[in-house]
Amino acid sequence: MNHPKITFIGAGSVVFTQGLLADLFAFPELKGAHIALHDIDPQRLATAQAAAEYIADHLGAPATISSHADRREALTGSDFVINIVQVGMGEATRTDFEIPARHGLRQTIGDTLGIGGIFRALRTFPLLKALGEDIAELCPDAWLLNYTNPMAMNIQYLTEATGLTKVVGLCHSVYWTMRDLAELVGIPYEEITYRAAGVNHQAWVLRFEHQGKDLYPRLDELIDGDEQLRRRVRVDMYRRLGHYPTETSEHSSEYVPWYLHHDSEIERLRLPVGAYLGIVDENVAAYHQTRDALAAGEPLTVEGTMEYAPQIIHSIVTGTPRTVYGNVPNHGLIDNLPDHGVVEVPCLVDASGIQPTRAGSLPPQLAALNRTYLSMNDLVVRAALDDEPRHIRHAAMTDPATAAALTVEQIWRLCDDMVRAHADRLQPALRRTLGD
Repeated sequence: MNHPKITFIGAGSVVFTQGLLADLFAFPELKGAHIALHDIDPQRLATAQAAAEYIADHLGAPATISSHADRREALTGSDFVINIVQVGMGEATRTDFEIPARHGLRQTIGDTLGIGGIFRALRTFPLLKALGEDIAELCPDAWLLNYTNPMAMNIQYLTEATGLTKVVGLCHSVYWTMRDLAELVGIPYEEITYRAAGVNHQAWVLRFEHQGKDLYPRLDELIDGDEQLRRRVRVDMYRRLGHYPTETSEHSSEYVPWYLHHDSEIERLRLPVGAYLGIVDENVAAYHQTRDALAAGEPLTVEGTMEYAPQIIHSIVTGTPRTVYGNVPNHGLIDNLPDHGVVEVPCLVDASGIQPTRAGSLPPQLAALNRTYLSMNDLVVRAALDDEPRHIRHAAMTDPATAAALTVEQIWRLCDDMVRAHADRLQPALRRTLGD
């Protein structure tokens, strides 16, 4: 694998593609890789290719860059497939926020659980099934590295619907949480020892140490002395649950019933309802800025992102051992979570591939929250695998934040409105409205 073929599905997410390429080409052993870019939007695909060629030239990488409107052409012979697709783009995301808001449901990010997570998954599943089938036929030995949310639902569906086994979901939340915590306690990140486990966007810091000494007491002192720190959801959860969650307060608030339904909690914890719509606008603006800079012959900013996919590829190609955090089917990795659910655990990566490590049992209060999360995920996956539209509603009824805000009749009406709005992107059997 001297010159691995690395295929980007959804390469038109240009800003994210740029960061991954900067990381890849920072490794001397990957500078000669074949980068195959695929997107269904011709303009975004052309911009992605121009950006990739610029980054390769800037970093002195003699890479082969190809772009493909045809997904199967891009996949043929691939060693690694990086999935960064967002089905429906910003338009669908706005729908995920605006319709629930009209029904009285608050969301902040809407990409993991809740109504936003459910329908983002359901419109992504048809693409994932087709992608998985293509990989099985055209590059069966390739590793599929998935960044597309909702992470846990997508990985569960991919593995159950397609039978692929060389699949891992990647998210930077554990890494950046630990960087932030290290900075907060005043110790260089490189000197801390940590271990986390749970589910994506709701994993937990189980070990946080420096030279064998527990750093949680130091964190407690900082929190006790800083009122502003206490006005964060993840800090509030940590103080009550005993372990720090590995995702931002905006994300974390959506996965429990305690915060978004209460005006006083929104004010106390400074929760930005609808925050992701602003991120969508920023992403579009960043894409336009990149496109216009390339067209004008202006320089691009080339910055690495410390993402896991380039590190994984480098480790498999060179045999360099690394530990990353990956999302994989549980299969006994966490004892007190469902075996079929997708969990986030440390994974060893080397020339033999990606090997998840067993975490044992989580503290019971953490496992209880994770089990609710995985139960909702399973209902969404079952809706798609069994062509059962009622399970969409069952998933929404099981979701903690949705159930805290709406009655069951309101939930079913909301799901009907969402089905109507996203019908063209759903598999046919799930397009039915069911009424109350």
